[in-house]
Amino acid sequence: MPARRKDASAEFGGPWTLEKLEILERYLDAYTTALKDQPFELWYIDAFAGSGRLDLPGGEEAYRFLLNDRETRDFVEGSAARAIEIQNKPFDKLVFVEKNATQYGKLRKLAESHRDRDIDTRHADANEYLAGFDHDWSDRCGVLRRGVLFLDPYATAVEWATIEKIAGLEALDTWILFPTSALSRMLPKGKKPDDVDPMWAERLTKIYGDESWRELYQPTPDLFPGLLGEELSQRSLGVSGLLSIYKKNLENLFGNRFLRKSRPLVNSKNSVLFEFIFCAGHPKGARIAHRIARHIVEKL
Repeated sequence: MPARRKDASAEFGGPWTLEKLEILERYLDAYTTALKDQPFELWYIDAFAGSGRLDLPGGEEAYRFLLNDRETRDFVEGSAARAIEIQNKPFDKLVFVEKNATQYGKLRKLAESHRDRDIDTRHADANEYLAGFDHDWSDRCGVLRRGVLFLDPYATAVEWATIEKIAGLEALDTWILFPTSALSRMLPKGKKPDDVDPMWAERLTKIYGDESWRELYQPTPDLFPGLLGEELSQRSLGVSGLLSIYKKNLENLFGNRFLRKSRPLVNSKNSVLFEFIFCAGHPKGARIAHRIARHIVEKL
């Protein structure tokens, strides 16, 4: 089953956590700057918002190289707090969604400390909330709305139906934290898809939107031919196989709004834990959105 989120002090996973937050913050700043003179009502939606801040084990000093020389503190601002503090062109509306009751209570306090801002906090399941997201994002509604959505799931919580809903809005630039390591642990060491536990098979299908994940077990005879006299399957490639299938599904769904370039986030042993993936919202804004996102994921 998907892992539950623990208290804020346990949410900090390591330097990769700060890397993720820095990428997001830089994009939000560039995004609002690019659109500050456009007639858009700008939204930020954080679907797994947590409490708004993360404790740094051992204090900040061990992670200063990723904190942009901010003032010393024993915590780091989470994605919600960073979105609130975007200065050049503040978001007109911010929506923070959190299912965990303890985290939600802390999130409410964060929102209440910024009463001058239009902040909507929701104690809800992210998939269910976004499935019922009924705001009119079309250019016909009289208010031109655009925004950024951050999907930073608890383990494998983001379902493909949610991705489809967001893609169909054509309004939200979306950052997806894809849990490659968590997904790889669901798979058996064998090369037969029927060896996958039925519970995990159902979960994988919800994440990928279909049974395309079973392509992991199809042979790829043209890859490294003759190696040990065996055909390799994408399952043999582990994380890269999981990621390539998911990216293919995203590209089929978003078309040219999907950015092929993404950012792997690794642990201290250089093992990939997540992939940070970007998809643009509106087709007309995809080119500039891609340019900004690509620059950040390549240069940070």
